[in-house]
Amino acid sequence: MQLRLYDTLTREKRAFTPLDPNNVRMYVCGPTVYDFAHIGNARPVIVFDVLFRLLRHLYGDDHVTYVRNITDVDDKINERAARDFPGLPLNEAIRKVTEQTANQFHADVDALGCLRPTVEPRATDFVLPRADGKADMVTLIKQLIARGHAYEAGGEVLFDVQSMPDYGALSGRKLDEQLAGARVAVDAHKKNPADFVLWKLSSENEPGWESPWGRGRPGWHIECSAMSAAYLGNVFDIHGGGLDLIFPHHENEIAQSRCAHGTATMANYWMHNGFLEVEGAKMSKSLGNFVTIRELLETDRFGERDWSPQALRLTMLKTHYRQPIDWTVRALKESEETLQSFYNEVKNVSPGEHSPAIEAALCDDLNTPLATTELLRIWKSNRDPEVLVGSLKFLGIDLSANSTYISPVRRAIERAKSKFEDLEGKVKRSIADRAAARARKDFKESDRIRDELAAIGVVLKDGKDADGKPITTWEIAR
Repeated sequence: MQLRLYDTLTREKRAFTPLDPNNVRMYVCGPTVYDFAHIGNARPVIVFDVLFRLLRHLYGDDHVTYVRNITDVDDKINERAARDFPGLPLNEAIRKVTEQTANQFHADVDALGCLRPTVEPRATDFVLPRADGKADMVTLIKQLIARGHAYEAGGEVLFDVQSMPDYGALSGRKLDEQLAGARVAVDAHKKNPADFVLWKLSSENEPGWESPWGRGRPGWHIECSAMSAAYLGNVFDIHGGGLDLIFPHHENEIAQSRCAHGTATMANYWMHNGFLEVEGAKMSKSLGNFVTIRELLETDRFGERDWSPQALRLTMLKTHYRQPIDWTVRALKESEETLQSFYNEVKNVSPGEHSPAIEAALCDDLNTPLATTELLRIWKSNRDPEVLVGSLKFLGIDLSANSTYISPVRRAIERAKSKFEDLEGKVKRSIADRAAARARKDFKESDRIRDELAAIGVVLKDGKDADGKPITTWEIAR
């Protein structure tokens, strides 16, 4: 099947033609690891996991390289490190924060059924020139200065946006339309208000690296230019991320990479997922609707969750990745009900081949809403449970016999069953103890046991069996 993807840069859906079918390359901007990932962060992870799975199917598992970075140098990380580990040297505290938060992120997205990327580089490993010769930030900045695209001023190294005639093509923002102060910092030392930082000096209380421009740290955008080039080359197939990254992050990535390498492009396809709202409003801590993945997947003291990870994933897939999504409790409930219906049908079924119609939907710019509709059609036909299981797995949802799927409905049934089995065991033991007490004529103990069971709603009935022997039965009081 021919894969077609919408390219943000050209504003059209185009047939996907990889630079090298034996080495399909994709880069997606990953998390800045300073806190729990929220449900909005989960959207690009799930979207590009679906694309990763599809590319592996189309070109072979060993012929697709997926790079998703970890940003571990950032002012928010510095603040968190100083707050959480005040007694440690800053660099050590930062490492603790970033390792802890990265582990949290991995646990959360693993639970959502997402495959690990092929490579997951950390920004701090690509600041200075490397022994293996892979691209690094300092070398890229040197190249930009040498090519006349960057300059030193005010203790910083800045990218000169006027040196790139088509700067702004991705976002559609022309330089003369970018008002000073509108999402761009206005500083007297800049040649143009839109010029952005490649390198900035670090204070004693900030992490820093020795460079030709003094002890400092990289700007945000140069990190991804270095890490993508390190593993995917100067030009690669797909660059993805959230809609909020188009400007300034991805716009500036393109500028840095093209100008440093002297290439006409950085990536051949630019893909962006839409925004996420919660119950019809922008997610915000001040509004009380800020939801983390961990909170949704949190277990109680019984080890139970309010929502299954599979339901979170299905809810994401019901909306096309380029459209805004409204994250609601109602949508989650509907997903749980759908999955429960599927599970009742396939809980003992091994996966077969996935539906060609689902593959065709995904090949049409990841049309996951159409794919989920096809899942319902397969289920309602009640003829191909193996295809249903295979199609679910193709989308990263595992409901097979070996999966850990458990919905609130199934959980309620199983918990009620478990409670009944616990009660049944207790009653049987109590009846046996009471029979022993009666046999030794300890009627006081016999009455105590009867009263104890009555207190928890169990009524005992004494009688005789078919052979005339004493027997005690029980029932729940009405």
